Amino acid sequence: MKHLIQHGLMFGNLFHVSSPALVERYNRALQHLTGKTTALTDFHVDISGYSPEIGDELGDDLYLNHKGVNRQFILLSTEQKGAPLLNAQFSVNRDILRRFIVDNERQLFALTATDAVAGELVNSVFEIDSPARLFDIHKIQIEADTTKGTLRHAAHLGALVDRFKGEDDGWFDDVLIAEMITTAKQTGDITRNPVTLKHEAFGQDNFWTAHFGGLYLFQSLAHPALIASGTKPTDELPIKYVFDLDERSRIAKFLDYNDLVEPVVKARGVDGEAILRQKMDFIAADALAAKGHDLTGLHRSKLRRLTAQHASDLPPEYEGLAAMLRWADSGGKWPRISSEHPAYFYSLRAADTPDRDLVNMLLAELTRLDIRQLFICHKALFYRLYRDWPEAKRAYVVQFLANEYAVDKAGARDALFGHEPDMSGDDAPLGRAGMPKVRARDRLVERVGPWGAVTRERSR
Repeated sequence: MKHLIQHGLMFGNLFHVSSPALVERYNRALQHLTGKTTALTDFHVDISGYSPEIGDELGDDLYLNHKGVNRQFILLSTEQKGAPLLNAQFSVNRDILRRFIVDNERQLFALTATDAVAGELVNSVFEIDSPARLFDIHKIQIEADTTKGTLRHAAHLGALVDRFKGEDDGWFDDVLIAEMITTAKQTGDITRNPVTLKHEAFGQDNFWTAHFGGLYLFQSLAHPALIASGTKPTDELPIKYVFDLDERSRIAKFLDYNDLVEPVVKARGVDGEAILRQKMDFIAADALAAKGHDLTGLHRSKLRRLTAQHASDLPPEYEGLAAMLRWADSGGKWPRISSEHPAYFYSLRAADTPDRDLVNMLLAELTRLDIRQLFICHKALFYRLYRDWPEAKRAYVVQFLANEYAVDKAGARDALFGHEPDMSGDDAPLGRAGMPKVRARDRLVERVGPWGAVTRERSR
């Protein structure tokens, strides 16, 4: 993994804790949350305050996430909002933490100037001992305060001020006034500088969890389902449809029934053909590395020449995408390939829905040879698979991600997963009779899907 770390592809963008003041604040917060402290004087933390160095020191990678539920966090700086979330047990946790920091950035900036803010992502479940318990999770609340209880004291002072103003003899209550003065020494003037944080409840109906080998739960859709990365749960669950990753046709129908995906070649605002070519390069690199070819420093043109020389070694995923590319690029024969074909899910991306990131994560797991989508959308799986790749593939992947992805992460994500406005409306170029111009190819894709095998029926 050292090559990933050296190129900033693992443990990148972590917040560096090195000053004695920050270490002391971190230890206060860590003691407050877990009863533990660290002897380290220099370490890095993610968006939640988890440190891989401290995890190694304590022999516990979940020291801020006991049993993988109700993640605790330590904020030393609002700069942590740009850090990743390591050892994530739920797909929504990083988004919730980032939104909390952004929504309260001004207040958190002031609070972390003198203290650490410690808290917890709280839901109604404290232990997930069976898959059925996942269905009890519907929203996440954030509880947070400084280690000195600044927010708690501010709320108490506010109540005292209300009493002082509301009681007829408040001016003569020496005990009340003395308590107000004592509390104000801890909080400052809350009338001029109110100390409050927005504690919004975040919905969590559709999510991925690392529990039970990895599960994707879609329970708020018109056609809900649970999809297991490993063995399907055998427990009785409050959901009708449960799939595993081998049930490709059922997953394809689930995605289609809920309008969760769209063909890459139909996607607005992206170069679908270029994306298909890049996916084919990734698939070819995997096949060539497995055959012992050295891919070090291999540029795209040389890779494609080498691919042509070893065409017989290419897997069906490559051949399927090649057929799609011929059709998209030059009007070749329509590729009638079913959803059972290994290339099918490579032709799709998530549609513009609130569950876009979760769907792209699922697609990354279904298309593991697309190393770019795997790295962007499912890092935990990427790192796990990386350990078993041949050295030739590791070198190729690190070179590609460092040279072509990391230099413009935002641009790459937008090119792959961004969504342009629907051009079938008023802004679309007009053809005869004032109707928007729609290519015959787009109409065909809309009618039958990218391969023509998944029906558009709305009943099961």
